[in-house]
Amino acid sequence: MNIEPVFYPPTTIEIEQRLKRVQARMIEEGLDRYVSFCPDNIFYLTNFANIVHERPFVLVIPSKGIPQFVVPQLEIPHVKTRVVGDIELVSYFEFPAPKGQAWSDRFKELLSANERVGVESICPLQIYAEIHGERVRRDIIDDIRMVKSDYEMGRLAYTCNLATSAHNLFLESVYPGMTLTEMKSNVGGFILKQLIQDYKEINPFATNVTAVFQPPSISHDPHNFTDISMVLEEGGPHISIINAVMNGYGAEVERTFFLGKAPENAKQPFEIMLEGRRIAFETAKPGTLMSTVDQKVNDYFRKMGLGDKLLHRTGHGMGVTAHEAPFFAEGYDRPLEKGMCFTVEPGLYLEGIGGFRHSDTILIGEDGPIMLTDGPISIEELTFPI
Repeated sequence: MNIEPVFYPPTTIEIEQRLKRVQARMIEEGLDRYVSFCPDNIFYLTNFANIVHERPFVLVIPSKGIPQFVVPQLEIPHVKTRVVGDIELVSYFEFPAPKGQAWSDRFKELLSANERVGVESICPLQIYAEIHGERVRRDIIDDIRMVKSDYEMGRLAYTCNLATSAHNLFLESVYPGMTLTEMKSNVGGFILKQLIQDYKEINPFATNVTAVFQPPSISHDPHNFTDISMVLEEGGPHISIINAVMNGYGAEVERTFFLGKAPENAKQPFEIMLEGRRIAFETAKPGTLMSTVDQKVNDYFRKMGLGDKLLHRTGHGMGVTAHEAPFFAEGYDRPLEKGMCFTVEPGLYLEGIGGFRHSDTILIGEDGPIMLTDGPISIEELTFPI
C-alpha cells in the first residue's frame, strides 16, 4: 500500500464527502439535525480550528443541505479565512449579551420542537439545555472519523515521517545530563521549522507538539511530567515521547532506551514488552475485535507474571488529534477496519526499575498493520554510548 505524504488543507470535495457520510448516517438513524460542539469534530467538517473560551462555537448539521455554524461576531473574518466547503455562518453579538443578541437566541432559531436532534456525548449542558425537540445521544462524527480517507492517510503519513525524523534527531543527541528543556526545544523547533517550510499558512490552533522524556527514576509512572528539571541519567530505562498534532493531524512515536548500559534487571522486562508489541502487530488485522488485540497482549504479560504491572491499554486511535477513538482495549468489542489509524504501545511499569514502552503509529491495511513511524527497536540499538 503506497501512501503519498501530503501537507496541504483538505479540498472542498474532501469536506463534502465527510459531510455526506455524516448525513447518510443521520438519515439511517432518523435524525433531522445533529449538533456538534466538539472542536475536533468541527475542524474535521470545516477545517476551522480555534481555542474555545466563553464564546460557544456550535455546528448545526441538517440531514440535507449545508451546515449552519453559530459563531461569535468577532470571529467571522477568522472563520472565513480557514473554512473549507459550503457553510452558513450564523453570528451572535457577544457573551454575555443583551437579550435577543446571545448565542442561544441564534441557536434556538435553527431548531424546532418537533425535530429529532443528535447530540454528542460531550455536549456541554448549557448547549444541551437549549436544544428543542427530541434529543438523542449519538457520536456520529466520532464514528465517521475512525476510518481515514486517502487524503487523511497522506496527512498522517506526512506527520509521522516528521515525528520519526524528529525522534531520531533526539536519539542521536542523547547524553547524561540532557535537560527536558533542551529536548523540547530541539525537537519542537525542528518540527515547527519543517512545518512552516512545507506550508507557510499552518494553523497554530491545530498544532501542538509534545516532546518529553522520563528518566528511569520516574519512567515507572507513565504520565508523570511534573518535574521540568528532569535530566537524562546513566543507565535506564528512559522513555522518550513525541505526541504531536501538526497542522491538523497527529503522530506518536516513543522508545525505551538506555545510556551507557542496560541494567541486568531491565533486560527481561524489555524483551517481554517487545514480545507484547509483536503480538499486537500480529493480531491487528481487519475483522479482528480491538478487544482481542489488547487481551492477547495482556494475557501474555499475565502469563509472564507481570499482569499487575499493566497500567493502560495496548493503543489508541489517531487522526485530527493525537489521542482519540477507537481503542485497542479489553471491553471495546469493535472490529478493525481497513483505513483505521492507531498507536501500538503495550507497556510495563516496575517501580524501582522503570517503564518499558515503545509506541508507533500504524494504519490498518488489507492484511494488517502498515508502519507510519519508525525507529530502532532492539535493546542493542537503543543502548547509546556515553
